[in-house]
Amino acid sequence: MKHPKSALKPKGSLACVGVGMTLGSHLGPLARSYIENADVVFVAVSDATVELWIKQMNRDVRSLQPYYREGKSRAATYGQMVEAMLVEVRAGKHVCGAFYGHPGVFALPPHEAIRIARREGYQAHMEPGISAEDCLYADLGIDPGTFGCQHFEASQLLFFKRRIDPTAYLILWQVGVVGDQSLTRFSTGAAYRRLLVEVLARDYPLDHEVIVYRAATLPILQPRIERVTLGELSGASIELPDTLVVPPARTLEIDKRMLERLAAIERKARTS
Repeated sequence: MKHPKSALKPKGSLACVGVGMTLGSHLGPLARSYIENADVVFVAVSDATVELWIKQMNRDVRSLQPYYREGKSRAATYGQMVEAMLVEVRAGKHVCGAFYGHPGVFALPPHEAIRIARREGYQAHMEPGISAEDCLYADLGIDPGTFGCQHFEASQLLFFKRRIDPTAYLILWQVGVVGDQSLTRFSTGAAYRRLLVEVLARDYPLDHEVIVYRAATLPILQPRIERVTLGELSGASIELPDTLVVPPARTLEIDKRMLERLAAIERKARTS
């Protein structure tokens, strides 16, 4: 008895994996297996050397980097990346998308490609990787459980009215393109960062020390850890891979009333 055509599962599949930040150091065995066993691998990484390394794992590795171009909308670029992967999935191939860091962190194409593939009935999976955030905690010696961490795409502080808690760490991603509404630039200048400083100065003094951070992509490189004051930030050299770390500026305030209520609960539990 033949099954109806609509009941047959498509053969193609998609796995988006993270290769980590540093060449050869962060790739997990499962992610590597997806790369090695795929029919075709699409790669988007931060360093040409990392791309060459991945090309040694599979004979059909295709770079997604050519879709980027100065002056071209990143929305269009991401759409083309998604379609490039899905074309091969629809052709019945086992496709792997290999992305630097974690494939689900500040990476729209993996999320969108997986969403569409699943909607169309294909098997699609995301395999996590070591992200820039993970490297940041290690390189700067930050435990997010001590004071807490707030993470924002930097432009959100200019586009929206966001609340900042200065008793916790503030991590701002993509600060190199802060304020870019066109999605076509690879960098924005000091005038944009001055607006960012203006927003941050509502909660932090201008002499507060902040950190410009960039994870190392090669084992021979060191991470960028540059400390400047908030007032100096607009004149600092900031590039697309850089992240801004703002340490706490105020101490945590004890909530005495809530502690008293907790103590009452504990006393009641002991006597019951």
